[in-house]
Amino acid sequence: MHEGVVALREMALNGLRQGDAMLAEQYFARLLEQLPDDAQALQFVAGRHLMRGDSARAVTMLQAAALAQPLNGDVLHQLGAAQLSAGDLQGAVASLRRGLDVAPHMFVARLRLGIALEQLGESHDAVLAYFGAVNTAQAQGRWLSDDTTAPGIQGAVKHAMRFIDAGRRSTFDAVLQPLRERYGRSELTRVEQCLAIYLGEQPANLPDPRQKPKFLYFPGVPSQPYYPASRFPWQADLEGATEAIRNELLAVLAENQPLEPFLGEQSQEDLKGHLRSSGAQPAAWDAYFFYRHGEHFAEHCARCPRTSDLLNALPLVRIRDHAPETLFSVLRPGTHILPHRGVTNTRLVTHLPLIVPSDCAINVGGEIHEWKEGQCVSFDDTFEHEAWNRSERTRVVMILDSWNPDLTEVERLAVTDLVEAIGDFNRASEVPVPGG
Repeated sequence: MHEGVVALREMALNGLRQGDAMLAEQYFARLLEQLPDDAQALQFVAGRHLMRGDSARAVTMLQAAALAQPLNGDVLHQLGAAQLSAGDLQGAVASLRRGLDVAPHMFVARLRLGIALEQLGESHDAVLAYFGAVNTAQAQGRWLSDDTTAPGIQGAVKHAMRFIDAGRRSTFDAVLQPLRERYGRSELTRVEQCLAIYLGEQPANLPDPRQKPKFLYFPGVPSQPYYPASRFPWQADLEGATEAIRNELLAVLAENQPLEPFLGEQSQEDLKGHLRSSGAQPAAWDAYFFYRHGEHFAEHCARCPRTSDLLNALPLVRIRDHAPETLFSVLRPGTHILPHRGVTNTRLVTHLPLIVPSDCAINVGGEIHEWKEGQCVSFDDTFEHEAWNRSERTRVVMILDSWNPDLTEVERLAVTDLVEAIGDFNRASEVPVPGG
């Protein structure tokens, strides 16, 4: 029997190679008489039934294939497609979600999931599925144009994109509506423009070509690389505590407290686009976080109580899952942080220099600033910026983010709610979204 099965499979595959689908089907059908749970044969024959409009028979065969290979994403996707064709929307949703759990990169499966959810009237979940489909596809260089979209699904993809546009607009409108009612639309004019720019409904028209936020551009505020200290009255207290903060930093370094790579664990090859070394030792940019993406590092804060108390008293940006971001930034000798840009001009970055050897500087928008210990510098990191330590000693600054002082209190409330909602939406779409 074994030899017969091998021969039947080879004849079926040979039929495929010759472009004779009918012959392949005949041999796969004969193979199934001997191996009723052969997933390859079940998938092919089921696909032929589906082509002929016999979706019920296709579903039955694909259910058998899914029982035989429950972790085969392709089988689950094909089953979901057959159930969708048969009108079993709930079954299609269940099968497609199981398939995406196994193989999240299947963007056509996400598209079909969106179709099923839309037909079920589950509009919000449909938007999320469509959004995940489009982002997954475009991350793989697909669905960027008609040329990168299979002809058979061009209409469905364009519908999904229109559905996403309407769904995201209504989702984020609902977030802002309570603030509109409380403060009036006139107080939110720039926020409305910001949202329209984010959704691609209007161009950003950035006033300075050096500035390119990766995520969210807030219009109508001055566009400048550096901000004067006079805009931040709280910096005087921070600068006055430089010695106390530096003493806690030195204790952390002396006790070899754990630092972590600011960019995460990456190989030297992966870091080439981010860091460069001008010396004999590898480039290294380490961090001792107090907060990161809004996450509180309680042990670090307890280890540096004076620093922690000072940070807690500052008007830091506080957005769930996003901010604040506060840390000791440790730049090793010979390390150059290559040019990059930040995510939004709604907040600014402040450095309090603590240990600054000679030949260390930051360049924001082409304007070089040399750190001076105990003197804060604040800048808009949506301008391209880079930093270097060309000395033979370690450089350390404390980094924190604060609101752009040109935003009103109402605008800060609105940006907080909006960014949290965007983050929730992007995470719910189950795929990474750049800048989101």
